[in-house]
Amino acid sequence: MVKAIEIKDLDVTLGREASRVHVLNGINLSIDAGEAVGLVGASGSGKSTLLMVMAGLEQAEKGKVLVAGEDFTSMSEDSLARFRGKHIGIVFQSFHLITTMTALENVAVPLELAQHPDPFGRAERELKAVGLGHRLNHFPAELSGGEQQRVALARAMAPDPSILFADEPTGNLDETNGLAIIDLLFALKRERQTTLVLVTHDNELASRCDRNIRLRSGHIEA
Repeated sequence: MVKAIEIKDLDVTLGREASRVHVLNGINLSIDAGEAVGLVGASGSGKSTLLMVMAGLEQAEKGKVLVAGEDFTSMSEDSLARFRGKHIGIVFQSFHLITTMTALENVAVPLELAQHPDPFGRAERELKAVGLGHRLNHFPAELSGGEQQRVALARAMAPDPSILFADEPTGNLDETNGLAIIDLLFALKRERQTTLVLVTHDNELASRCDRNIRLRSGHIEA
């Protein structure tokens, strides 16, 4: 059975010359399809970089990165972008919504770019699924932080990805909105049988995962 994610002997170095920093060292990791995995550890331990590598947004310097059986280390930028558009959803801490677009447009435009047959219909269904059917035509500035993260989650789930990555998805939210987003994340994961990989400092969020992987100074500690 093909693993959702398989990483072998991964090294990542960021920066140039004197400012080069070895961020990840000899990472070996396997994640099953449908599993929920939390990446935990202190700031600077390499969690977000590891997530970015798995999402195809950061290049490995050495090693293999296999996602749904595809070798990211041998793919061009264009091939990676196409693969991400079909198979990967990403939610960030800071929402990354386009301020001049409504909630509906924020979700629909990436679908349009991916040539989805009904981008606005799909976007509306996804926004209704996260409880924002009444906010379709509101701009990000008219939405609360929790609502903006729901839009970001709808956008990530709209292509029906097999893997959802979330980088500190509750980091900019108060406790109430954070708990609501956690519940929603795991409800969507169960409903769609999506593999979920998330970076978090939130103990409540980490405890909901099937397992946690603790990083320290670029190494997997536990």
